[in-house]
Parts: sequence; structure tokens; C-alpha cells
Amino acid sequence: MIEKTIAGLKVGDDQPVRIMGVINLSKESFYKNSIVSSQNVHDAALKMIEDGADLIDIGARSTWPLAAKITKDEERSRLIPAVRALAGISVPLSVDTMFSDLAQEALIAGASIINDVSGFTADEKMVDVAEKFSCPVILMASNKIPGDPVGMNAIMESLVRIISHAEDCGISSENIIIDPAIGKWTPEKLAIYDYETIDNIQRLRIFKKPILAAISRKSFIGETLNKPATERLYGSLAATAIAVRNGAHIIRTHDVAPTVDAVRVAQAARTRIPSVRSGILEAELLDIKNVDDCQKAMVSIGATTTGSQIMKKKTLIYNILLNNITTTEALIIKQEMLARGADAALPREAVSHEADKVSLIISGTQLQVERLCDKLRHQARGLPMIAQMLLELVNKNNDATFKYSR
Repeated sequence: MIEKTIAGLKVGDDQPVRIMGVINLSKESFYKNSIVSSQNVHDAALKMIEDGADLIDIGARSTWPLAAKITKDEERSRLIPAVRALAGISVPLSVDTMFSDLAQEALIAGASIINDVSGFTADEKMVDVAEKFSCPVILMASNKIPGDPVGMNAIMESLVRIISHAEDCGISSENIIIDPAIGKWTPEKLAIYDYETIDNIQRLRIFKKPILAAISRKSFIGETLNKPATERLYGSLAATAIAVRNGAHIIRTHDVAPTVDAVRVAQAARTRIPSVRSGILEAELLDIKNVDDCQKAMVSIGATTTGSQIMKKKTLIYNILLNNITTTEALIIKQEMLARGADAALPREAVSHEADKVSLIISGTQLQVERLCDKLRHQARGLPMIAQMLLELVNKNNDATFKYSR
């Protein structure tokens, strides 16, 4: 069960999905309608809170890769006065910056959360500031530059490293929020990878950290709809609903009021993760659908890397339907699955040989399926072809390009 208190705000599985309103002070932003003038910062924030924002995130430098670059002094001149103007508002204030000295000034001025899209990689002193102030931090998946991991597996590996580094440097586990870096941060980040991320946000649960999704009007929505940022609201709401349905705890948005409605409906349709407590004992059903994530979960409880690597292919069950195979092939596969501690369901007609062609459902772990294929590829009839088809199914199940290209 994920349950944290972030700057006094409860965030987690049994809490409402929290809405983070964006105060954008960057004239270089990709979405011009989101830009707030320095004179209107306070009113804009109050309107977002009235519309349902639980947090306010304030930034003065566009992270859009095509944006014109500004100096740190220019970012400071925009950011710090705005933070001071919002000091004391009724919701936690997050500061979106990659520079440690600006983050420190903002925390002194009234911010309570650091939102570092570089995941502590741009400025090595940022972790020192976060540790000094004991403040919550939002850490985005990044390696060399913000958002550069391509694909969900790369995002997971990046966050493993970022979280480990932060905790080794004294950042409390209770103060870390994770961001999977949705958006075209680099040319290699095609739209399919953002859809893969949104569809697989639940994979981030193994980190036991609140999950923030920043989706609002981003380029993958524009590529899908062939629309500019000004016309991406409905697409943003659709993607946001999917992210919430799949486990996001915080949604960062330019459009607070409509996002609140989409989020509330999506959360109502979200399955709760079964967990039980009795005193200090706790049991939770792990909703894990990727063998590499099973390995990470095992390592997180202290299992050895070698042991968890060996075990990972034993953790998830595949249920595979085979149609139009011969009765003899079905019976052979049934026996081979039983020999590996797995099983297969087949119709009575196969046992009695009353039908020439039957359907079969095999049920086993990835390891059991792979070992079945090793055996079948050396046998007669159509069994080598069936082995090839089964391995292709397993590979397609782990291939983002296959799953999200249309």
C-alpha cells in the first residue's frame, strides 16, 4: 500500500488523486496560453485552488526541447518574486527548477517541494539542498539529460538509480515522488513510448512512491490528433484518465477544472489493490505484470540479484490459447506441460480422439513456456512451428513497438 504525507498533504492509494496546477512563467513555453504574467500569479493560483488544485507547481524555465534558452539570472528574476507572491497560500507550493541555488532561494521564500525534472542529474548540489531542508522532492526519470530514457524498461532502470542515489545521500524515502518523464524530451522519444508509459504506470508501484504524471497537452497527444497545444485539452483528459485508472497519484495539469472531473471518474473506475493488516503484519497482493519488475521487487526486500534473476521467469503466469492443433499435438503439449509443473486444458474430444483438430489452453510461467518450446522444436508434426509461435507471443508481449504502433 502506497501512503505518504507530502508537505502536509496525504497522497496514496486510498487518497483522492491529487491535482497539481501549473503556474507557467516561461515566455518560451510550447503552450502559450498557459503563460502567467508576474502581475497575475496570485490570482491564477487562487483560481486553480478554487477549481480543485491540491498543489501548485511554479516554473520559470521552459523544459520544451525547442524552447529558446534563458540564463539562470532570468529564471531567478521570474521565479523568486512569484514564489514570494504565493508564500502562505492554502496548498503546498512546488518549485520547478534544476538549479540548487534557485531551489534553495525558493524554499526560503515559501516553496515546500522541489520538482527537479533532471532527477538530481543536472546539478549535483540539488540533493544537498533537498537533504538540508528535508523537503519532498519530485524526481523525473533521467540519465544524462532530462527525460532521456526511451521505453518503460529504461524508465524503470533510471528510477532505480535515481531513487538509490537520493536515499544514499540522505533523502528520506517518505519524501520522494517519482515522475516517469512523459513527453518528447528527446528526438528518440516517439509517441508510442508515452502510450507505453501511460498504459504501464502501475509498474512504478514496486518503488512504493507516489507517482506523478505530467501529461497536459504534450506532443504525443498532438501527434495523435494532429492538433496544436491549444486544441489538445480533450486528448489530455483522455490520457489523464488512463493514467489515473492505471495508478497515478498526482496529475500535473494546465487545466485544473476539467482535469478534476476526468480524474474523479477515472479514479472511481480504478481497482483497489488488496491488502490486509493485523498489528504489525501486512499482506499485499502485488499487481506485477513484468518479470523484470518481479526481480526488482525481490531485490527491494533484500533478495540477492543473482537469486532474483534466476527466479524472475517463474513469477508470472501465461495463459495461451492454441487453436486448430491436432489431437496428438494437444496431448503431447499437455504431457510436456505437466512434466514441467505446469498444465494445459483440453476438450474431452482430445482425450477420446473424437476430433481431429482441437483448441488448447496452456497455463504456465515464462520459464515453463520457454522450456516447453525447447522440447517442442525438436519434435515431429507441427510442434516446431507451435514452439516458434509461442516464443513469438512472449516476445510480442514485451515489445512496445508491436503493442502501441498502429
